[in-house]
Amino acid sequence: MDSPELCLRGCYPAPALRTSEPEQIIAKMKTTSSACRRNFKTTTTSSFFPNTQFTNHESIPSLHESFAQFIKAYPKYLETSRIDKIRTRDYPHLSLSNHVCLDYIGIGLLSQSQIKSENNFPLFDTTFKPVDLKAQLLNGGEESNLESAIKKRIMDFLNISQNDYSMVFTTNRSSAFKLVAESYPFKCNRELLTVYDHESEALDAMIDTSEKRGARVMAAEFKWPRLRVQSAKLRKMIVRKTKNRGLFVFPLRSRMSGAGYSYQWMTLAQQHGWHVLLDACALGPKDMDSFALSLFRPDFLICSFYKVFGENPTGFGCLFVKKSTIPILEASSGSGIVSIKPEKNLLRFHEDSSVTDNELQQIVAREEDKKSEEIERSNIECNGLDQVDTLGLMLVNSRGRYLINWLVTAMMKLQHPNRLDNCALVTIYGPKVKFDRGSAMAFNIYDWKGEKVEPALVQKLADRNNISLGVGFLHNIWFPEKSEKGKKGILEGNMKCKEMGRNKNRKGDYGLTVVSIALTFLADFEDVYRLWAFVAQFLDADFVEKERWRYTSLNQNTVEVLSPAMETMATPRFNSPTGCFAHSFGLEAAFNLRSSFHLKIYKPT
Repeated sequence: MDSPELCLRGCYPAPALRTSEPEQIIAKMKTTSSACRRNFKTTTTSSFFPNTQFTNHESIPSLHESFAQFIKAYPKYLETSRIDKIRTRDYPHLSLSNHVCLDYIGIGLLSQSQIKSENNFPLFDTTFKPVDLKAQLLNGGEESNLESAIKKRIMDFLNISQNDYSMVFTTNRSSAFKLVAESYPFKCNRELLTVYDHESEALDAMIDTSEKRGARVMAAEFKWPRLRVQSAKLRKMIVRKTKNRGLFVFPLRSRMSGAGYSYQWMTLAQQHGWHVLLDACALGPKDMDSFALSLFRPDFLICSFYKVFGENPTGFGCLFVKKSTIPILEASSGSGIVSIKPEKNLLRFHEDSSVTDNELQQIVAREEDKKSEEIERSNIECNGLDQVDTLGLMLVNSRGRYLINWLVTAMMKLQHPNRLDNCALVTIYGPKVKFDRGSAMAFNIYDWKGEKVEPALVQKLADRNNISLGVGFLHNIWFPEKSEKGKKGILEGNMKCKEMGRNKNRKGDYGLTVVSIALTFLADFEDVYRLWAFVAQFLDADFVEKERWRYTSLNQNTVEVLSPAMETMATPRFNSPTGCFAHSFGLEAAFNLRSSFHLKIYKPT
């Protein structure tokens, strides 16, 4: 039987037509969104490894075989070949390094070929600007030509009008959240309501600052295990009768699990007097094209950008504030606001250079003036943004949809051998196969005894295989009454909260540490296949021990570390792009996380 026909374009309810044709013909022409989604799910689940479970990592099909099957199920993937050409031409370092980067969140500004060319886009530095947020939004201030050009380019890219919104650059995403918390009038609008299924350093910074200023913090909950919003409880919190509402902080998508949330929550909040902060950091690079900003008009919008995918994760955050909202803000320190200036290239001078400090300052000043003049004469080009603009929303999103749903399906086909209870190697949290799921995924690996392999260990082993993964913490999880008994065996304490001495009664203090990945628009099939092949190695019951002895067979010293707090320190959080940088602790630290808080960290002599 032929696979159901994929419907990946124009999958929206057809508008009502005024025509004299019979109703039967009109009904036949209509393509509903729900039918499209059902067809996609059916095709995905029936096309990849039907009635097959892989119990040995050597039994999984090859990259070539898997890709052939992938194309057979998703023939329209070939229409995204333009992205492969862009990757080869403008991001050659991805192939040269043979590294799979699955830990980037945000939007890339530049391409590697751009910064390596002679007439390249000037790299930039950020410098702190000690100003009050409200004053900066109302009056602006001095800014370089480069900063003005980047600001305009970003607002055009996001389809945000300068007539409706003012913008400031921030150090990062966390700084933008904290700036809002420092300036929002919590004395008269005391509520802070958040919708996050995972721990976020940015959100933690906002909550801590808001509580100190008198805010009452509430959080939405998410149903186990699909992590859908507990709608009844969230609606009750939004519509509850209070004199003054407050700030509703809402992401359209989870940057950890890939779960999506309805726009209607923003509408409901606005109808009941809430100010809305839209966190757009987890959206795809062109998702703002489908967001009706003119209809929803959030009071605040936050997003983040990095320089070059797979090479330079540094960048900045952006905070947009609706101009009609600015008057309600209160004075603040403005810590976290930055200016963007051309990069100071001091590396050309050797340590033994005879150039004096005064001469060096004069040279740097002349270079900055020269760069500013060049910028003023030419149009600013951000290849990363230009490429996505050229590709368009449909092409970018369809590519990510194919890749993430294949990966979810492939992961669920891995089963431990010699188990009568069909013990799965991988547990995925959040949506499984779904047409409109995001390109992020949260999961854990379980050994043949059913015990979780520590995410920090998985991350370290992946890094040895040239794959960069993230580690995060799911929380605000809601269990139905019938699942309460299993709740204690699933949830764990949040070490970070304990270290900071937070209120033990907070629901967010309990959750689940997970491995997390995110696909950018440059991801290809080989990236997701390599992750699958790496995870499949855990089907070998001795894989972890083999890797341990392989690592410790080198000539190394042992350093004893006694503090339980090291577990969190050895587990980098997934709240900002790491840029595939090496992690700060050795592999042996991750191995010992499995059994003891008495860690042994081995360092080469």
